[in-house]
Amino acid sequence: MAKKSAIAINLEYLALRSFCALVNAIPYRLALWIARAFAVVAVKWFGFKKERTMHRIKSVFPDICEAKACEIAVDSLSNILQSGVEMIRAPKLDRRWMDRYVLDGAYYKDKLQSYVDEGRGVVIMVPHAGNWYMAAWSMAKYGLKLFALAAKQRNPKLDAWMKRQYGDIEVLDRGEKSTLVKIKEKLESGRAFAILPDLRVPVKDVEVDFLGSRANVSHAGAMFAVKCMSPVVVAMMTRKNGRHIFNHLATLRPDPAAVDKKEEARRITREAMTILSKAVMESPGDWFWYNKRWILEPVHKG
Repeated sequence: MAKKSAIAINLEYLALRSFCALVNAIPYRLALWIARAFAVVAVKWFGFKKERTMHRIKSVFPDICEAKACEIAVDSLSNILQSGVEMIRAPKLDRRWMDRYVLDGAYYKDKLQSYVDEGRGVVIMVPHAGNWYMAAWSMAKYGLKLFALAAKQRNPKLDAWMKRQYGDIEVLDRGEKSTLVKIKEKLESGRAFAILPDLRVPVKDVEVDFLGSRANVSHAGAMFAVKCMSPVVVAMMTRKNGRHIFNHLATLRPDPAAVDKKEEARRITREAMTILSKAVMESPGDWFWYNKRWILEPVHKG
């Protein structure tokens, strides 16, 4: 990864902090409304990535009308921008805020804690839908001991800012040699591991049915669960009427009698993706249709 110059680092950081100050100065509800309005204008007036996004939506919902597909595209972009607002305001999102804006958050924290109390940790799989960060933020604010992975940013000041925004969540650097060992140790000590399933790995891994087609996804998250015999909670965040909903879709458990650990991880991955596919189809506006790495594109051979 090429290093940035000191000037680029400082200018980027200055721009970020200036924008953050502006967003933090605006009342939360108003900031969400502005984000929504921006999404409408970007898609309907300026056609922001509209052709590509509409193609993706129509490939999944072949009988959908143009207006409904456009509505999903707007909802998706709106959700991304609103998630950005919440990322910027994350240090202000305390437990009282969670009580107001995350439906039944304390209930789901207790449910997850019951798995942690079994002593083998828990792997929480949440896809790029709703504000996926909110799944971790809310559970951490209610007292669940969470850790997660994050890729290092090229700008070290932006990287440090991102880690501060995670707040009560312990963040491990993706790609570090010691990270895999740390994940296993933390699960075995009874911690909760929040992970976004890698939905578009560049080389062939596990082929799954997803969104009415075939997708290639990573089995890494499930493999940690298999090695530690940790339950896997499959969940998806959604937005409804200005609130966040932690949808606990299923709990999958590794088979202790499984001889082939890799195949067992693949089985759990397939089951998890089938469950998530159904959830996305039922709430398409919460899904990240703008993802640069589109999950249903063919993978490189290798």
